[in-house]
Amino acid sequence: MVILETNAGKESEGGLYVCMNSFLGFGSQYVERHHARTGQRAYLHITRTRKAKKEDDNNSGSGHPPKKKPTRLAIGIEGGFDVELEQYEEDVKVVLLPERQEVTSEDLATMPDVVRERVSLSMAGIMAADSVSHALQVQQWDGEVRQESKHAADLKQLDNGLKIPPTGWRCEVCDLQENIWMNLTDGKVLCGRRYFDGSGGNNHALLHFQETGYPLAVKLGTITPDGADVYSYDEDDMVLDSKLAEHLAHFGIDMMTMEKTERTMTELEIAVNQRVGEWEVIQESGTTLRPLFGPGLTGMKNLGNSCYLNSVMQVLFTIPDFQNKYVANIDKIIDEAPSDPTQDFKTQVAKLGYGLLSGDYSKPAPDPGDENGASEPRGDQIGIAPRMFKALVGRGHPEFSTNRQQDAQEFLLHFINMVERNCRSGSNPSEAFRFLVEDRIVCQQSQKAKYTQRVEYIVQLPVPMDQATNTEELQEAERRREEGDSSAPTVRAQIPFTACMAALSEPEILTDFWSSAVQAKTAATKMTRFASFPDHLVIQIKKFTFGLDWVPKKLDVSIDVPDTLDLSALRATGQQPGEELLPEVAPPPLMTPDVEVKAPVLDDSTVSQLCEMGFPLEACRKAVYYTGNTGIDSAMNWIMGHMDDPDFSAPLVLPGGSSGPGTTPTESLSEEHLATIVSMGFSRDQATKALRATSNVLDRAVDWIFSHLDDLESMDVSEGGRSAAESEGGRDPPPGPRVRDGPGKYELFAFISHMGTSTMCGHYVCHIKKDQQWVIFNDQKVCASEKPPKDLGYLYFYRRVTE
Repeated sequence: MVILETNAGKESEGGLYVCMNSFLGFGSQYVERHHARTGQRAYLHITRTRKAKKEDDNNSGSGHPPKKKPTRLAIGIEGGFDVELEQYEEDVKVVLLPERQEVTSEDLATMPDVVRERVSLSMAGIMAADSVSHALQVQQWDGEVRQESKHAADLKQLDNGLKIPPTGWRCEVCDLQENIWMNLTDGKVLCGRRYFDGSGGNNHALLHFQETGYPLAVKLGTITPDGADVYSYDEDDMVLDSKLAEHLAHFGIDMMTMEKTERTMTELEIAVNQRVGEWEVIQESGTTLRPLFGPGLTGMKNLGNSCYLNSVMQVLFTIPDFQNKYVANIDKIIDEAPSDPTQDFKTQVAKLGYGLLSGDYSKPAPDPGDENGASEPRGDQIGIAPRMFKALVGRGHPEFSTNRQQDAQEFLLHFINMVERNCRSGSNPSEAFRFLVEDRIVCQQSQKAKYTQRVEYIVQLPVPMDQATNTEELQEAERRREEGDSSAPTVRAQIPFTACMAALSEPEILTDFWSSAVQAKTAATKMTRFASFPDHLVIQIKKFTFGLDWVPKKLDVSIDVPDTLDLSALRATGQQPGEELLPEVAPPPLMTPDVEVKAPVLDDSTVSQLCEMGFPLEACRKAVYYTGNTGIDSAMNWIMGHMDDPDFSAPLVLPGGSSGPGTTPTESLSEEHLATIVSMGFSRDQATKALRATSNVLDRAVDWIFSHLDDLESMDVSEGGRSAAESEGGRDPPPGPRVRDGPGKYELFAFISHMGTSTMCGHYVCHIKKDQQWVIFNDQKVCASEKPPKDLGYLYFYRRVTE
């Protein structure tokens, strides 16, 4: 049994009322609504008050890191990071509605046996059950628990006579002397992975695995009689090797005599967690920030690396579309909620939005050591804990259902996708972001053009590092670091925003374009423009990228992002007068003449290059096939765009095969998927075509239909999926989803910043402009911003300027 809670917790004013029949929990302002709707009368009323906490050696009580440093990568375990467990005194009683009559233990004793027994059992069950907050909270976690590798028991070791010395190791490729790993199959001594900030190794141990398939490696310098760091490249995790002593002895290493000389991977992770968790890192220039309270100034509790969710939702609920859809109609939404509102998307979003905008929870959090409340506010708020919302939007998702840190941009798109699916009728707030992009491709040989349109929600701006305005300063700092100068300053590359926009808008040269005009591959230019301008424009600075060796890294840059933006010059113009279009002729099929074999003719070298990067073979074959053998770049782009597909690693099935795309019978298509696509403005025939082309996978079908708008022009489409004959006046509306359009002039009203070396670690905060005052939202801390770091943002939010 799990108690289902509202925004109001047991310690909130009025306490929590738990229905003794359904076990749903309600705040005092909603319990009467539930009684009127269901007729339920008996509720368990739970209130609790916080106990004062005593200072101890493990907690400084000032928001700073613990005085006692953790020695174990764990939570709630001796030696690990502490979990702040609040101590409360609880008061419990049965209340009967609508009179709110309290049932005392004496009253209960006078009731018939069957009533007394049922009430007592219900009370005991509720009090013994875990609440959602408790069920989702990280109480204990041990990051050092490792599983036995599946390769350990039968690991093949080569009899090559190689013996490894006990000290003095160097990478056999680059002579690096730190972060050195030995492969347990052939004894190769090579450097480890390059870290996100450019430090670490040069990936030679990883490349060796990709070439040989030898799975296990041990980190030299961590070997002791008690064990060592062992990594399985095949299982992509730190593992246990129960035969480690035997495997080391094969190469002349006596485990019992070895001493630790390097930090283990666990120690490195602990150092990162401590550094990232310091408040000084994310506080504005060390200034004392003035706390703010009131409607629209409500903090959100961090549920274990949920700052990415907190930042995104804070920004979204400053947008009128989301306020009007969910908060303005909250009474109607709650009245129409299903019997189990915890699984209803609209109810949970409305509850979160009301909690953020009402101001009911924007109150200073009591200082545990201040019983009389006499101390100055610390900036922390009672705030709201979006546990139920997080559980619902993350359900079934391999990343957002976990407590790991995530990419805020990916979560924003994931949430927009959920809004699209759940707004099949009525207003759709995600339309505030939706816009059309026009790609114009001109064949350089024939000078004929092709126009395509696609739907986007975010503008992704590349960062041209070669356009830095402080190149000399960067080079000098790099030279001093290479010479071992520990006092060399950290210099951040300064990139003009205009250079980022130019990189987005300037023509792109396509070297392997298949031209239907000349029936051959040739060069072409591609120009991208806005076919419509949205009400709200989201810009992502692509700080997270890949190096030349495909190792992820974050660019440390400062960009002079403007407060106002005029994109009018980037509006698409469509086909030009006198311009000829490329004929609609399909490229030659990737099939052999032998109909019986039906094997695709693939570029083996491209497939091999992709496999060497660590991608599954079948995914690599599909990438080359579906991009028409047009080279490594286009195949890599296909892979990066389809890594989340459920059939990403499934075998390549050719068109015409029994389970290939386009062969799914209409009657087997999901009605729910069809309804979702129709609700986005497409006809049922178009939705059917998209699903049949993508094996009935909804996400892929949506991508497909948006990228094939030009192929759908001959099909009838209109608002709500009606046919042209049913539309007003019988006019054919333009194909594709509904988009808003207007002037391309914008003003900045919010931005989300990331601190850390990767989207999968670090911390997110957001700044939002409220009544001409910038406000920083850092989880439960909401303060007036003194120096908003607009040049260091990751996601920028603009709204259209109305003239």
